[in-house]
Amino acid sequence: MEITATKKGIRVIGIILLVYALLVATHEGEFWPFSIYPMFSQAGNPWTRAMVLDVTDQPEELIWEKHSLENRQWPPVPVREYGVDQIDFSNFISKTEHWTEPRKAALNNMFGSYPKDGMKWMTVKVHGQLVGKDSVAVEIVPWLLVTEDGVFENPNLDPSRYIGGGQQ
Repeated sequence: MEITATKKGIRVIGIILLVYALLVATHEGEFWPFSIYPMFSQAGNPWTRAMVLDVTDQPEELIWEKHSLENRQWPPVPVREYGVDQIDFSNFISKTEHWTEPRKAALNNMFGSYPKDGMKWMTVKVHGQLVGKDSVAVEIVPWLLVTEDGVFENPNLDPSRYIGGGQQ
């Protein structure tokens, strides 16, 4: 009886190690099969997220320039303080492919009565991708400027990116 229990224990440990080897070890410890965050469940694949930067007092010619995460010059706007869920906001910006006037109005309405009093908020798409085995390159692309007067597209981008090119 004791030998059978030992064999059963070894078999259970062997199965656990096999599952570990298949799911975790082959993905350098970064495999999260049930994660809702693609950065975990799709580790190594390029990704796009959205955020809002406060560009209120910045010169017009600077706010439309692409830059890296390390060179980000403006403070982020904490969208949750304005009643906006970050994940919902990011999905709205990064997955909308046709930026029609109603979609722009929806973005403007998302923040309620903000921005106001001359505030200017830049929604940006943040693109990240693995470079080599251990580095990530992050590029910030200004996407839509939100002011109390409306929502404006980046004049430096091809207009076709706002009509069917939401992921770009």
